[in-house]
Amino acid sequence: MNHSSNRRYDYTLLAALALLVVIGLVILYSTSAYNGEVKFHDSFYYLKKQVFATSLGIAALFVTANMDYRIWRHVAVLGYLTAILLSVAVLFIGDEINGSKRWLSLGPFSFQPSEYAKVAVILFLAHMVTKNAKDMEKMRTMLKIMALILPIVALVGASNLSTAIIILGIGVILIFVASPKYGQFVFMGILGVGFMTIFLALESYRLERLAIWRNPEAYEKGYQTLQGLYAIGSGGLFGRGLGQSIQKLGFVPEAQNDMIFSIICEELGLFGAGFVLILFLILIWRFFVIATHAGDLFGALIATGAMGHMMIQVILNIAVVTNTIPNTGITLPFISYGGTSVVFLLVEMGLVLSVSSLVK
Repeated sequence: MNHSSNRRYDYTLLAALALLVVIGLVILYSTSAYNGEVKFHDSFYYLKKQVFATSLGIAALFVTANMDYRIWRHVAVLGYLTAILLSVAVLFIGDEINGSKRWLSLGPFSFQPSEYAKVAVILFLAHMVTKNAKDMEKMRTMLKIMALILPIVALVGASNLSTAIIILGIGVILIFVASPKYGQFVFMGILGVGFMTIFLALESYRLERLAIWRNPEAYEKGYQTLQGLYAIGSGGLFGRGLGQSIQKLGFVPEAQNDMIFSIICEELGLFGAGFVLILFLILIWRFFVIATHAGDLFGALIATGAMGHMMIQVILNIAVVTNTIPNTGITLPFISYGGTSVVFLLVEMGLVLSVSSLVK
């Protein structure tokens, strides 16, 4: 089965992914041209950076997809320790942008270790759960494995609560899938809520965000949320047309980042936004199918981790944009501007494709 000629990739997944990447670049250009022109006198500024990162990511995707995913078990622990080291480095030598330290600069390149951490955590947990598969029904084993990822959750959470929530969510989903007993999750849920409450109380701006969420009109900082909602509302069924958004002209701040979904709604309407969501659903459905048919538990857990990651991130992003939950700064996979994010997302897709090509 190991001959590369026998490999059959999941073409449905590849097709949905290709469409998402292309649509993402088109929408990103449409959304960021104005900001690029104003800030850098180059309407293609964001697009060029994103295309460069996407090309790197696609190359990485094909390399990863053609490797036997089982190789990653040997470096899973090392990869996870690297993620912890990088996250510690960010706290000390990270670049501060908009008041958050999330970036590490290496010469001309800067990257977000928290994006790498998501992939590292999926591989690490897949390895640990596979290793302890026989004892997964014991509360002790579950707590032990959960405890192993708390350092990275705390480190990432110090500057980036939303990514910490995603990493924690991936952890809970992977352990949930591998564990035959459900009662323990109630206990873990209560722990999680307690942890979150302490976490929110630590930083005043997090509590402020809750207040803004409940009543965006009353706060200056509720502006972004309101403008995003106006954008969604004004799109109607078919939108104003690609490139015709008014809200991106400085009304929705940093429209190319977290709020990009509101611009999709404005330009492409409910139909365009629905189409993008259907593509995400196809991805999530294929991850599920690949996980079910994977050749071994490790492969199944990689696909499940990717599925959890995609689900959490898409749901949270859209919930923020529609003001269903407080604004936490979560990007929309493959569509929001962000080089590190797209590179590591594509690597993750490569891992899943590798699992899909070695089904039993």
